[in-house]
Amino acid sequence: MLLSMLNLEYTSRPVNGAEREQKSENFLSMNPFGQVPVLKDKDVLIRDSQAILVYLAIEYGKGEWFPKSGIGSAKVMQWLSTAANEVTRGPAALRTHYRFGKSIQVEEAVIITNQLLNLLENHLAKNLWLADERPTIADLAMYPYIALANEGKVDLEPYNQIRNWLGRVEKLPGYVSMPGIVLQSI
Repeated sequence: MLLSMLNLEYTSRPVNGAEREQKSENFLSMNPFGQVPVLKDKDVLIRDSQAILVYLAIEYGKGEWFPKSGIGSAKVMQWLSTAANEVTRGPAALRTHYRFGKSIQVEEAVIITNQLLNLLENHLAKNLWLADERPTIADLAMYPYIALANEGKVDLEPYNQIRNWLGRVEKLPGYVSMPGIVLQSI
């Protein structure tokens, strides 16, 4: 999504997870953890979605997506950590369970999801965006997992502030949707 919002030309290549292509020798040479995504930009190879967002924002974002101040960058990093931790263990885990049949601790994932959604709802009641007065990579890191929560049997209907925030992200120039996302901005 950030590549599109930055108006950068790119080629996206799907990885066949069913055939475990991410565990192939060729893929492991790009990411020894065997995980997607991976970004190749000229001679630079970056793994991990949060690291890719930081790289693109700093390298191409002209200061618009990653604040340069210590407090601004720390606020973005807090949300990137939330995306990598609570979101991954909560709504993203529920999605992989219900959508792809992965075995997880469902009760724990539900508890984490409920705590996260309540925290997010309260934060967004006072803020239009997660880390700044404008959208940042924090919003883009969190958005897909929350927008796809329905695939994990998570009902966002009670979370008006979250749904409004999803709609704001969807109205950003260059927004790209994904299969499974129910658009809030219609």
